[in-house]
Amino acid sequence: MNEIIRHAAADTPPARGLRLGRARAGAFGVLDIGTTKIVCIIARIESDGTPRALGFGWQKARGIKAGSVVDMEEAERSIRAAVAGAEQMADTRLQGVIVNLSCGQPGGRIHHIDWPIGGRAVTEADLRSILQEGVRRTHADGREVVHCFPAGFMVDETGGVEDPRAMVCERLQARLHVVDAASHALFNLGQTLHRCELEAEEMIASPFAAGLATLVDDERELGAICVDMGGGTTSLACFAEGRLLHTAQLPVGGWQVTNDLARVLSTPISHAERLKTMHGSVLESDEDRGELLPVPMVGEEEDQIARIPREMIVKIMRPRLEESFELLRDRLEASGLPMEMRRRVVLTGGASQVIGVRELAARVLGKPVTVRLGRPRIVRGLPETAAGPAFASCIGLLAWAAGEGRPLLDITPGPAAPKGMVSRAFAWLRERL
Repeated sequence: MNEIIRHAAADTPPARGLRLGRARAGAFGVLDIGTTKIVCIIARIESDGTPRALGFGWQKARGIKAGSVVDMEEAERSIRAAVAGAEQMADTRLQGVIVNLSCGQPGGRIHHIDWPIGGRAVTEADLRSILQEGVRRTHADGREVVHCFPAGFMVDETGGVEDPRAMVCERLQARLHVVDAASHALFNLGQTLHRCELEAEEMIASPFAAGLATLVDDERELGAICVDMGGGTTSLACFAEGRLLHTAQLPVGGWQVTNDLARVLSTPISHAERLKTMHGSVLESDEDRGELLPVPMVGEEEDQIARIPREMIVKIMRPRLEESFELLRDRLEASGLPMEMRRRVVLTGGASQVIGVRELAARVLGKPVTVRLGRPRIVRGLPETAAGPAFASCIGLLAWAAGEGRPLLDITPGPAAPKGMVSRAFAWLRERL
């Protein structure tokens, strides 16, 4: 996967907590593949460094479960339809896209590398070797490295070094943040994109992209957790010192809430989704007892409609969302992150729009954690509906293309690095198709 992801060189960050690299030139495409929807945006970076959308396409996701491809033909049709809508509007044909990573249970870890220099100047080859060592330590059967970001260097006893090249020292210590995912899930995603005649130019972890779109500079600098509540998964990314320091994913999302409503109320899934969207809440009120909602029954005639009190919707949804936040709390406590990095939580994603979800999260996570709802920044050329939390990951991919969040050093593992499974898959397909 390292051959697919080509990190751009970075310039000096213009503001505290905001790290910018080289922006993409010309028109480019981003593709957000989720459990419930697939969004494609074609954009370009304006002279002021911000993206402008030239075209967009949206399609209901099919063949995707928990962010992973489970039916290639269905997924191909959904991706093709979303991309075709964006291409027609932008009058541009895409050859490759920047893709979000939500498949393969992506996870992150920190490695501390102690590298001997021997009293000479640090070279770029030393930094490449350090990255290769981080990749080697991360490697496990069935896992593939997706990101490998330098998160700070120490030159002998001097810490806080951003770029140690040309500095003379005896030993160089590096802190690396590595994100990996299941190889077979990445292989299936790559093969599906190839069937759509697209190449994954870069792959960005979904919670990382959501954090780029919703966190303010001070939150990224002081420490904050971005929680992307998607349809099939809930993923989190911890930012501090302007960097991504931790990522994790939970196998729960808004789809489980919809499924609970459909099962308990014996109503079609489509109507359960409508109930969740229009009447969903986790806050109880006296008015809910008297408000009756029409609910069609599964397998019955269209005129066979039951009426249930709105409070029943609350009683079904609340336990599932409580469980999700309890899992989130346990995962954060097990992460080893200090409390000052965990005390600010920003919720985004489609499932975060349920009424009362912020208050419920604050109660479950407990003090001193503070919780707020995050909305992505407004992008010129996109309709107002694309400014909601459900589009945070997609807007974050545009921010990445503009150079935001990229590592300050343009370091790649080098030509000798072994090819990963996704790269081998693309090579195999090119030879035979």
